[in-house]
Amino acid sequence: MAATTMTTTLGFVLPTSLSPRRGGFRVSVIRCSASPLTLSTGSAASGVVEKPWSTYDARLVLEDGSIWPAKSFGAPGTRVAELVFNTSLTGYQEILTDPSYAGQFVLMTNPQIGNTGVNLDDEESEQCFLAGLVIRSLSISTSNWRCTKTLADYLTERNLMGIYDLDTRAITRRLREEGSLNGVLSTEQTKTDEELLHMSRSWDIVGIDLISDVSCKSPYEWVDKTDPEWDFNTNTRDGKPYRVIAYDFGIKHNILRRLSSYGCQITVVPSTFPASEALKMNPDGILFSNGPGDPSAVPYAVETVKELLGKVPVYGICMGHQLLGQALGGKTFKMKFGHHGGNHPVRNNRTGQVEISAQNHNYAVDPTSLPGGVEVTHVNLNDGSCAGLSFPAMNVMSLQYHPEASPGPHDSDNAFREFIELMKRSKQSS
Repeated sequence: MAATTMTTTLGFVLPTSLSPRRGGFRVSVIRCSASPLTLSTGSAASGVVEKPWSTYDARLVLEDGSIWPAKSFGAPGTRVAELVFNTSLTGYQEILTDPSYAGQFVLMTNPQIGNTGVNLDDEESEQCFLAGLVIRSLSISTSNWRCTKTLADYLTERNLMGIYDLDTRAITRRLREEGSLNGVLSTEQTKTDEELLHMSRSWDIVGIDLISDVSCKSPYEWVDKTDPEWDFNTNTRDGKPYRVIAYDFGIKHNILRRLSSYGCQITVVPSTFPASEALKMNPDGILFSNGPGDPSAVPYAVETVKELLGKVPVYGICMGHQLLGQALGGKTFKMKFGHHGGNHPVRNNRTGQVEISAQNHNYAVDPTSLPGGVEVTHVNLNDGSCAGLSFPAMNVMSLQYHPEASPGPHDSDNAFREFIELMKRSKQSS
């Protein structure tokens, strides 16, 4: 490889001060010489020069026909998924490792991502399940005392695609107007736009069982609690242990940590774990966790929930909430663009209080389809959708959003205490 040295002179015209006598700006021209750049070149005959900056080497092709040139970071390749937007200002590492994003590209509306790097403490699962990350600006530096590596290095190690330097505001408005769109991320220049468009239109996330790929394969005990440095609400616990079985539909680590911190002894079981085996373990309560995709695509999970209703107190979060809705006789539906972010206002209908919540779901329970006796306890104030259920006759409670809020505000953490109280009352009455 040959090398060539270049010295570049750049000129900037800057307004430096106002001149009252002339009624305008006094203009200064600043010239600076760039340091010599050693540029790799191709063969001397070809004269091809490798550019010392990132180029537009990737494309996001959406099913509506729009094509968005971008720059790539992380892993190369071509992948198809559903594109959703997330309005969280922080917590991109928790989002990357949230199993509920399986089958989706996540577009961050916050313009700059990567400025705090990544660390081992903020992971919500042992791997990344989303298909790719779409951002406006990739931070060129990291600054955080816990940072162990850059976001780009992390994505490369996890074989996860990322793109940046595209108009995420325009794409977000398109998603809000048209709804979530299937799309293809590609760094492969050999593939034509028409091929990628065909891929995006030939794939559909509806009806796919995404839970099977993210659930654990065998039962295990969970013992980790919230680190004391980050813990809160410690004065609301009575210290008595409760035996909880957590069905893993894509469970986040911090849901388990919060339950453990409230005194629960937790056994995590796969999504296909038989209800009869769960009852043999004599639990005080059962948690149905969050998870990805369409609840109607996992009828086996709905049947498991039905078999457990009325036997022990149950608590559903996100996907678990939707499965409970179906098990109780209700229906679920796909939302236009879902709820993804850490700033969704929810009203508690029992107290009138408003919580700012962390949410991540594309499906919701239709409250008009629920049978008598089932109470809608929480409502999303952005669109009026059902955000929580209760069925006292069967010791059922559920939330559509994430009370562990990782990332997000801690307004809803008391929901774990309410589950403890539900199990406590059940034990006292038995």
